[in-house]
Amino acid sequence: MQTSTFAELGLSAKVQAAIQAAGYTTPTPIQSQAIPVAVTGRDVLGIAQTGTGKTAGFVLPMLARLESGRARARMPRSLILAPTRELAAQVAQSFEKYGVNHRLTVALVMGGVSFDDQLKKLDRGADVLIATPGRLLDPKIGSKLLLTGVEILVIDEADRMLDMGFIPDIEKICKLLPAQRQTLFFSATMPPEIQRLVDTFLKDPVRIEVAPPATAANTITQLFRYCPATEDWEKREALRDLIRAEQVKNAIIFCNRKRDVAILLKSLLKHGFNAGALHGDMDQMSRTATLDAFREGRITLLAASDVAARGLDIPDVSHIFNFDVPWQADDYVHRIGRTGRAGKEGRSLTIVTVEDIKQLKDIEKMLGAPVTWIGDPPTEEDIAEGSRKRRGRGGAKRAGDSRRSASGREGRRERGQDAGAPRSARGRSRRPERAPQPNGNGAHEPAANGVHPHNEERQPASPVRAERQPASPVRAERPPRQPASPAREPAAAKPQRQRRERKPPRQPWEPREPRPRDRDDRVPTPVGLGDHVPAFLRRPVRSGH
Repeated sequence: MQTSTFAELGLSAKVQAAIQAAGYTTPTPIQSQAIPVAVTGRDVLGIAQTGTGKTAGFVLPMLARLESGRARARMPRSLILAPTRELAAQVAQSFEKYGVNHRLTVALVMGGVSFDDQLKKLDRGADVLIATPGRLLDPKIGSKLLLTGVEILVIDEADRMLDMGFIPDIEKICKLLPAQRQTLFFSATMPPEIQRLVDTFLKDPVRIEVAPPATAANTITQLFRYCPATEDWEKREALRDLIRAEQVKNAIIFCNRKRDVAILLKSLLKHGFNAGALHGDMDQMSRTATLDAFREGRITLLAASDVAARGLDIPDVSHIFNFDVPWQADDYVHRIGRTGRAGKEGRSLTIVTVEDIKQLKDIEKMLGAPVTWIGDPPTEEDIAEGSRKRRGRGGAKRAGDSRRSASGREGRRERGQDAGAPRSARGRSRRPERAPQPNGNGAHEPAANGVHPHNEERQPASPVRAERQPASPVRAERPPRQPASPAREPAAAKPQRQRRERKPPRQPWEPREPRPRDRDDRVPTPVGLGDHVPAFLRRPVRSGH
């Protein structure tokens, strides 16, 4: 069923007034088909790519159905499960935007937020409970909740739940819910595990599929840039060239690993770009502050991991840059789906190395057409070499490339290192080069003059260390050792200590030389009788007796 206005979807007057206040006039395909069915109370299985308005597709009918009734303490009336904190917070913002004419209580239960604040909202009664599966099953929250009053269950981004390992948690939660309920199930793809979950917990659902799964929107221009080298600093240089060549209003830059996000952010800030970062290791306060700054335009570039690839409602993203080709082709669709939303134009640019050829082939197979290159595409030799390599999800290190730069001078410049800088300035990843040694004429020569470097006097590692540990005065006055040279005159021999003449050994028939105590020149000491008495038998002589 196709409609042209929200007034034909069966929504209440309060909900329609909120939609008009938000500035929306035409529903998206998923909204026009899912909302009329959801308002009637039937189960819905919605399959649509990201960025098609799925959030409003279940928020609007929920508002219409929850207008009557009242929530009780610790017994929510509806439950929405989201895979990530960002998606859960976005759903809460949608309820605030479309529910301005309602007096519904919305409770948000997710990690990174104090348990006490969340329990206070639940104690007052929640009409809508938005939660991540892990935090909902936490004993501090789950033991104080009663889910038997849930009337509507929403599972959003179900395939993302599968990737993050939340399917067992969802099964546990569904067993705690009443059998008589409405279930709204949304997913971008339908792998077998998701289909099994649908068959188990949905009752005669209406299947709504507005687009083939895992296909990109037609409003997105997809471009690829081949980078022959595999060094990260060369990829970062190629990324900066792409950013400067594009008219970027704001952009999200995706990396496969969280540690690469931090390194990329440091490089962007160093080269004068207005950038921020978003990844799973950040606390909730920092993640929320970064997203708010990006939405408000205070941050232009957002380096992110796949935690931001799905579900985030950032409507005006002009560009998507893939610093790393995603390991799965489906993730590529979800990444670039952050741009070109709601019929707007968007551009995505992906950097490809020789190690990404296999992933690129998967993307071409999914898109059904060859990709468009910026600059020179990879040669047949590169494709053949890349077909033998694949860097999997485990995160193996990049192998060396035959065309890797031998000097590495540009890499040190990009990392802020200099070949002649001390070790403290260049970091501790490399051993510092040994300083040249002075020769006899005061000039400097390399250590390859016949003298082993370990025999030469070492230079201080840094000026700080030299000031912290000054040399002793004796060593300071000692002149530096001069390297050996064939033309150098031999030094004068040091005066040797005079040795005493050794007498020949005494023969047996020769008289022995008398010892000092036997010599006649010593005056003999008279010996008395008392000298032979032991000390403990001696008595002191008293005067006067």
